[in-house]
Amino acid sequence: MVSIRTAAPALLLILAGCVSGPDHKPPEMPLPAKFSEGGTKMNGDVASSQWWTAFGDSKLNAFAAQGLAQNLTIQQTLERINQAEAAVVTAGAGGLPSLTLSGENTTSGQRGTSALRSVTGTRNSTGASASVSWLLDLWGQYRRAQEGANASLDAAYSSVDAARLTYLQDLATSYVNARYYQSLVAIAQENLKSRRDTLSLTKFQLEAGAASRLDVVQAEGLVNSTLSTIPGYEIGYRQAVHHIATLLNVPSSTIIAQMQGGGKQPVFRGSVRSGVPADLIRNRPDIRIAERTLAASTAQIGVAEAKLYPSITLSGSISPSYIHNSGSTSGNLTSWSFGPTLNLPIFDGGALRAGVKNAQSSSRENYLAWQQTVRTAIQQVEDALSAVTRDAQTVAALHAQVKSYQEALQLSTASYKDGASSLLDVLDAQRNVTAAQQSLAQAVQSSANNYVLLNVAIGAGYVPASKANVAQAPAKVVKVSAKKVN
Repeated sequence: MVSIRTAAPALLLILAGCVSGPDHKPPEMPLPAKFSEGGTKMNGDVASSQWWTAFGDSKLNAFAAQGLAQNLTIQQTLERINQAEAAVVTAGAGGLPSLTLSGENTTSGQRGTSALRSVTGTRNSTGASASVSWLLDLWGQYRRAQEGANASLDAAYSSVDAARLTYLQDLATSYVNARYYQSLVAIAQENLKSRRDTLSLTKFQLEAGAASRLDVVQAEGLVNSTLSTIPGYEIGYRQAVHHIATLLNVPSSTIIAQMQGGGKQPVFRGSVRSGVPADLIRNRPDIRIAERTLAASTAQIGVAEAKLYPSITLSGSISPSYIHNSGSTSGNLTSWSFGPTLNLPIFDGGALRAGVKNAQSSSRENYLAWQQTVRTAIQQVEDALSAVTRDAQTVAALHAQVKSYQEALQLSTASYKDGASSLLDVLDAQRNVTAAQQSLAQAVQSSANNYVLLNVAIGAGYVPASKANVAQAPAKVVKVSAKKVN
């Protein structure tokens, strides 16, 4: 017959292996084998891809490196890692023994008269106590809590990656926009010179009797119209530069000084490997955050279920004390206690079971959120891929249009000088040139921004190529079903 002394430790070991609640399993969902306009070749790890260098712009390259080290939003997410690490310690602490020590010393006395006699005396009391408590984690409540905290820590690491990716998108887009507005200013100034030349020619012909006052007024109107557009372009440029300064955490004057003198619009040349939808599970930080959030909420089911079962707490204390009375006896006393405490949740109005249902519902919600994040990521890649594959055609056609309208302006101007055509033909040609040049600048801007969006959509470039990731605990890679969507 097995004695209670032998069976009790064995029973505790068996119960210690019990963990309530379901184990987290990587979520799965059917994904298409390829993007609608992509290939079937998979991407590797694209986290270190410095895609912005394809623009060949040294200032943009410097800004990207500078901001990855100085951006305030990224620094905030780094602090969240410290918070998540502390939460892991806190979550696991409940399942460990706790020890509390305390000590005290009290001096008391009397002085005066009592019953017609003098009373004096001093009492010195010194004591200490040590208390220990250990809640046996029989059903894995604290192990599940620590599991959930570790998943949240993984999500915090991925949040840094997501912040870097957002920063790169914001910076590159702002830089592209700043150069776009600079191009519009340059176009307006170039056209302003041409229209002023036309105004001078018209005034000369008015004096010669070959033009009317109406012609002069129309030419003046076009000059003033051009002048009115320049301040708006400069406002757009300044706002983009101010935002870049905010992203880099530097004064605006610093960026304005570096951007002065203008510069060509960033033009992407080359191709982008979009990979396949399954690559996004590994490369997109927001998908990893969603998966780790799901893992944390799954662990909370176990925490809630463990509260339904009995719990045992082992506790004990020891309190030695020493008392000294002046002029009389002294002595010491030591008291101690030890014993288990059993807690049985019998009736709570259904609160504990409601807690389990709440945790289960939260887990299902986070699974649906993970699915939605994956679907949204696929859409973002397909949208950007569709744009990038067509932008080059638009830019090429607009280049040809600008060239044609510039030739038409030269011909109409020469014809006007010879008196073979009217001023209206020249003004129309100038308007056409301006509109075509602005459309071309906008198309180049859109092409560059779509290139940025595509790289961000596939999750590329958030880790500096020359440095290891600040968080050396990347989130787990989640496997998905290889089934194709019909």
